[in-house]
Amino acid sequence: MATLSIPNPVPSAIEDAEKLRKAFQGWGTDEKAMIAVLAHRDAAQRKQIKIAYEEQYKEKLLKRIESEISGHFERAVYRWIFDPVERQAIMANIAIKNKVVDFPVIIEIACINSSNELLAVKQVYQSLYKHSLEEDVASHATGDFRKLLFALVGTYRYDGEEINTELAKTEAKILNDAITKGEYNSDEIIRILSTRSKAQLQATFNCYKDAHNLSITKALSTKTPNDFVIALRAAIRCRTTPTKYFEKVLRNILQKSGMDEDALTRVIVMHAEKDLKEIKELFQTRANMTLEQAVAKKTSGDYENFLLALIGN
Repeated sequence: MATLSIPNPVPSAIEDAEKLRKAFQGWGTDEKAMIAVLAHRDAAQRKQIKIAYEEQYKEKLLKRIESEISGHFERAVYRWIFDPVERQAIMANIAIKNKVVDFPVIIEIACINSSNELLAVKQVYQSLYKHSLEEDVASHATGDFRKLLFALVGTYRYDGEEINTELAKTEAKILNDAITKGEYNSDEIIRILSTRSKAQLQATFNCYKDAHNLSITKALSTKTPNDFVIALRAAIRCRTTPTKYFEKVLRNILQKSGMDEDALTRVIVMHAEKDLKEIKELFQTRANMTLEQAVAKKTSGDYENFLLALIGN
């Protein structure tokens, strides 16, 4: 479930556009008024506000926001403004165009979406950038990462619940053979992970655990840091237990030294309208503090207030 808190009744898009205009005018920006509007409207409502603002004031809302605020707050608001599909397309492009491809972003987008949802993201991506997502992944990723990411974004997977138990046993053995040999970049591992349905993968991983008394992610743990193995484990968790995956991402961000604001923003913005409530509840159980408390300890100012509003504080 979502954590997004929307007032009842909801003001009209014209009223919200007027509130934003007033927040932008004067000597300084009224960030509190901005948050009160934007952090409490769903994607459809934000779209109507954007249309109303631009028709009424003859300027682009995003351009105005970029000129009014800055830093992590600006990046969070910018990502939030878009509808979920367009947001993912934009975030995928940013991740791909990094000096080193930001593989967790591509893995998350490729693995948490249904086949139809991923197809919608790819269609918007192509419309925005005049390249396919697959084309840009192939052009910017290298080596084993190119093989894995290309396979994940390029496959239209079956989304149903039917499974083949014998196939699960066979592919569990294939996985074990590759892992035992240390062949983590095996084409067979990538094939299984990228083409099988969520239900089929779960059956395969259950067979693996039954046969070896060890989960597939534990089996993929290595004594020395290995980014490709980390990517495999992320893909497995995103495809089979996404709530646990994103809870752990948040816990790693918020309970360790240092701070990855981009990752924090990504998780909260991408899930506030979807399933952040479940992630938040699991976080509280495992971290012994609420997500709101953890975010408040590691962030500050308008950035903190905006994230807390999305979390549902």
